[in-house]
Amino acid sequence: MAVDEAILHHIGRSDSPPTLRLYAWTPACLSLGYAQPFADVDVRRLQAQYWEVVRRVTGGRAILHTDELTYSVIAPNDEPRVAGTVLESYNRLAQALLLAVKTLNVPVEMKEEKTSEKSNNPVCFEVPSTCEITVNGKKLIGSAQARKKEGVLQHGSLPLTGDLARICGALVFEDESARDIASRRLLERATTVEAALGRRVGWGVAAQACVGAFEARLGIHLEEGRLSESESNKADELVREKYDHPSWTERV
Repeated sequence: MAVDEAILHHIGRSDSPPTLRLYAWTPACLSLGYAQPFADVDVRRLQAQYWEVVRRVTGGRAILHTDELTYSVIAPNDEPRVAGTVLESYNRLAQALLLAVKTLNVPVEMKEEKTSEKSNNPVCFEVPSTCEITVNGKKLIGSAQARKKEGVLQHGSLPLTGDLARICGALVFEDESARDIASRRLLERATTVEAALGRRVGWGVAAQACVGAFEARLGIHLEEGRLSESESNKADELVREKYDHPSWTERV
């Protein structure tokens, strides 16, 4: 999370180019949406699993980052691929994500209509959204976007394998029956690449599919790069002063 924000900071100063970042998580980490109450976290259960917790700058609800490919798109506000309304830019990026998973032979489709359904469930993948990429009606990719004066940051998760219901073990529910119900609902509404295909797809294969799809769908040429020394230093600063600090993680 700190690296994403560090890149955004440098893009705002015109010191970094528009960036597609692809990454994974070790150890597993529960991320909370910007305004999600920290009280949703069952700290004792989280620590028993040796999982971490962080708060995102984007909205939405809790995601357990593990066994997945995480992407972020970071660009200045005047970059044509993210220009316009939030929904317009979200839809452009969703088209690239859609092509990426189609490249993996996953039979996906995109639901673009608005939803009026509300839920008190603290789990992100259980809650429907617009421009949602699904397989047989089940959500496959969860994304969120934030717009700052420095630019646009959108990031999201493509679950590759594993039991999506594990997240319910790290969140607070009224009782164990409510936890079981939430777990079942999540598995009814969300899926992984492995579950959709009946076989595993490695992180590297999925990442290459994303690179090719973003280039093809958005008409860009991506160059592989590393963090600059300044970006790396800014990320370290953000970890110390924000993302690893209770004043941010537990602020809501």
